[in-house]
Amino acid sequence: MVILQKRVTGLQEDALDRFVTRAKRAVRLDRFVTRAKRAVRLRGSVTVLVTSSRELRRLNQRFRGKDNPTDVLSFPAPPLSVGRFAGDVAISAEIAKENARRLGHSAADEIKVLALHGVLHLAGYDHEHDAGEMARKERRLRKQLGLPTALIERNDCGPRPANLRKLSVRAKRKAPRPARGPAR
Repeated sequence: MVILQKRVTGLQEDALDRFVTRAKRAVRLDRFVTRAKRAVRLRGSVTVLVTSSRELRRLNQRFRGKDNPTDVLSFPAPPLSVGRFAGDVAISAEIAKENARRLGHSAADEIKVLALHGVLHLAGYDHEHDAGEMARKERRLRKQLGLPTALIERNDCGPRPANLRKLSVRAKRKAPRPARGPAR
């Protein structure tokens, strides 16, 4: 399910919902696993909220103890809901628009890059502790899904122009993901 509290030029709820469905499949949140000798379909439903920087700041403060807005937060579902609900992703429309402007692509594409990043976190990937596994997966999926530069890739690609340094500073300030709290 997609909720657009803040409108983004060129982005419709149904189009983002279709993209998130494709991203979930690509990340394998929608798959069969064997449990107790029987195949069980993991539904892995995801809710994506596109909202204001003010709301992301409030969520970041509440769940991560950081009093600043951020571009994307992921909230994995509690362990008991496995098989029904993967979690929530919250995205700042304002920061996505600014990132898109700086990086030279559309705000709608930036929202999709951030949604993919969030879905990867919901699938258990953690770029802060995985020796580049999430970055490689995100880079491959970005190409597969027709997206511009991936979030991790643009934060870890070496020297950057001054106007992009702000993006990497924000990335370096990320804290490890708590067991049930949000991931960035």
